[in-house]
Amino acid sequence: MAQTQIANSLAEGGTMEMEFYDVKSKKKFKATSFTVKERKGRFFAVAKSLSGPHECWRVLSKEQAQKLKK
Repeated sequence: MAQTQIANSLAEGGTMEMEFYDVKSKKKFKATSFTVKERKGRFFAVAKSLSGPHECWRVLSKEQAQKLKK
């Protein structure tokens, strides 16, 4: 998702929807419920998988992470 779309979505006060890829089920899905985590200086959005008990991780830029943490 482009940076301007993230900024616009957050400015409107709406919930942010991100697309994740579930490696185990090999399917994409969209989630509005996710957390932002940092590991070794990199930022990730983490959502619960729709098809099982595992998590799906998506890499974020530092700018995206800062905007989503607010």
